[in-house]
Amino acid sequence: MDNLIEQLKQQIIDELNLEETTPADIDPAAPLFGDKGLGLDSIDALELVMLLEKYYGIKIPEPKQAKEVFTSVNSIAEYIKANKK
Repeated sequence: MDNLIEQLKQQIIDELNLEETTPADIDPAAPLFGDKGLGLDSIDALELVMLLEKYYGIKIPEPKQAKEVFTSVNSIAEYIKANKK
């Protein structure tokens, strides 16, 4: 699971062009959206949906579910682990 979390951190940095951010800067339990975490917005959420499809072949069928999945890096990793074929 730790490898997946580190991999996700790097993918998020690469896909969202967070050039000033390193994987060490991202707390896997911190919120991704809002003032306390990475401060991502709705456009970034779409990028995260595409990231899951691109790297893991996983789609999120319900928009409401995406909010829960994208709470933190840990929650994304848990979702991948539960849904990866």
